[in-house]
Amino acid sequence: MLLYIHGFNSSPLSDKGRVTAQFVAEHYPDLNFHQPQLPSTPKEAMELLSALVETALDNGEALTYIGSSLGGYFASYLAEKYGGRAVLVNPAVTPFELFDEFMGQQYNPHIDEYYQVLPEHKDQVAAFNTQVILNPDRFLVLLQSGDEVLDYRQAVQKYHCCQLLIQSGGNHSFVGYDKQMHSICQFLFS
Repeated sequence: MLLYIHGFNSSPLSDKGRVTAQFVAEHYPDLNFHQPQLPSTPKEAMELLSALVETALDNGEALTYIGSSLGGYFASYLAEKYGGRAVLVNPAVTPFELFDEFMGQQYNPHIDEYYQVLPEHKDQVAAFNTQVILNPDRFLVLLQSGDEVLDYRQAVQKYHCCQLLIQSGGNHSFVGYDKQMHSICQFLFS
C-alpha cells in the first residue's frame, strides 16, 4: 500500500497530490494507493490514517508513505509505529509550535471548506511527535532550502541519520517534485 498524506490546509488535489496519483496510475496500476482527504482535526486525521495502515497490515501488504509538510510529520509517526518506508517532502518537524498562529477559523481553498483550529488541536498533533528517529533506513527526506513556511534546517537536524536530498532554493511546495517521482518510488519499492 502507498499512502499519500497531504499537508495542513491542503488536499489530495494539490499539485503534489495530483502528480503522485498520475504517476502511480501510469507506473504502478496494481498498487493499493490511498490518498484521503484528511479531517481538519489531528486526532481524527490520525484515526483515519491508522485505520488504512492497519487494514493494509491485516491484508499482508507492505507499507509505504509519501507525506508533505504536516503529512510528513504524520508519515514519520506511522512509519516508526507500524513499519514501512516513508518519503517526506519538506516535512514539519514540530508543527505544534506553529499552531498558535493558526488558531480560530481557517479556510481550505482546495475543498472550499471552513473549519476551526482549537487549542486542543495543538496537544493532539503533539501526541504524534517522533522526537528521535529510531529506524533511519525507513526514510528519504526531500528538502528545499527556500521553503518559506518551514525552516528546512530543523528537518536536517531531526533526520540527519536518514537519506537526505537537500536542494538549494525552491519553496515549500518543493519545486520539481514531479522530477523526483522515479527516485521516490525506487526508494519506496526496492
